[in-house]
Amino acid sequence: MIATRPATLVDVLARNGDTRSDAGTALATRAVAVLFFAALTAAAAQISVPLPFTQVPLTFQPTVVLLSGLVLGPRLGAASQVLYLAAGIAGLPVFALSPTLPPGAWRLLGPTGGYLMAYPFAAFAAGWLAERGFDRRYVTAVASMMCGLAIVFAGGVLWLTIASRPSIGLSGALAAGFVPFIIPDLLKLLIAASVMPALWRITGSASR
Repeated sequence: MIATRPATLVDVLARNGDTRSDAGTALATRAVAVLFFAALTAAAAQISVPLPFTQVPLTFQPTVVLLSGLVLGPRLGAASQVLYLAAGIAGLPVFALSPTLPPGAWRLLGPTGGYLMAYPFAAFAAGWLAERGFDRRYVTAVASMMCGLAIVFAGGVLWLTIASRPSIGLSGALAAGFVPFIIPDLLKLLIAASVMPALWRITGSASR
């Protein structure tokens, strides 16, 4: 017997369009979901709290990025974040408002660029685990999101060590880009992870 890989949530939502006659509907469902999470990431960026001791603001973006992977799966989750970054590079006001951070494409070269550039990879990692059913139980959903969050922080801290002028080194990057955010982001993650099992129960597919 051939083992089948568990579907992601967006696959279930688009399942009714998986027949040949409704293939366009399934494709449209997935496209709308990608656009929705790109827009949701942009909206989350606007809820930002500047901190006096670092140029990195506190936002809800990482949580949305990780949810995009869990809901959409690895490829579509990453695509939603690439679309978000493309909108910002094109000059649309999708990045966090800041009087000190550079606008548009230059934001990726600024102190927060490492976090932003890590978003597609974080969504892919969380989505890869979701594709294997990790999002259907709370504990494993938390584990999936923590893997993605580790990628976001790794990208952000590494970039801070490179982009900061004068250089603040690894210890300074950790102090400015990791320590102030790890507790708030973990708390948001623990709350957000409960969304996925609830959505699976609503679809009636949690045990599959």
